[in-house]
Amino acid sequence: MKILSNNKKAYFDYFIIDKYEAGIELKGTEVKSLYLSNCSIKESLCRIVGGECFIYGMNISPYEKGNIFNVDSLRIRKLLLHKSEILKINEKLKLKGYTLIPLQVYYKNGKVKVEIGLCKGKKLYDKREDIKKKDMKRDAEINIRKNY
Repeated sequence: MKILSNNKKAYFDYFIIDKYEAGIELKGTEVKSLYLSNCSIKESLCRIVGGECFIYGMNISPYEKGNIFNVDSLRIRKLLLHKSEILKINEKLKLKGYTLIPLQVYYKNGKVKVEIGLCKGKKLYDKREDIKKKDMKRDAEINIRKNY
């Protein structure tokens, strides 16, 4: 499994409740661009519209050798999920404070997959707590290295 893009900011800004794996509908030159890892999902989000799931704001840079076949880099792309998964996600999204965020894009068995997470936003004090834990962990690792 080769990871093409990772959304580290989502793990900092949200509590991840559930994770789902979805396929993505791509055009020919987009696949070639993804082989070169020209993808960013930092500012993207997912929505369910009309019983189908779409990803907004996912940037796949145009393929350099694609000439007239290149498509818009920020176009809306359809995610491929089972109907039962979409219905389950839609029920959870109706609850207050939940959103659907892409967490990472990767290759699995020669196909491009997107891991999407059902997330709930963190408050400021939750983020401070995470920073404090991360600092304590880093300090402990530094002390262990100094002792050896």
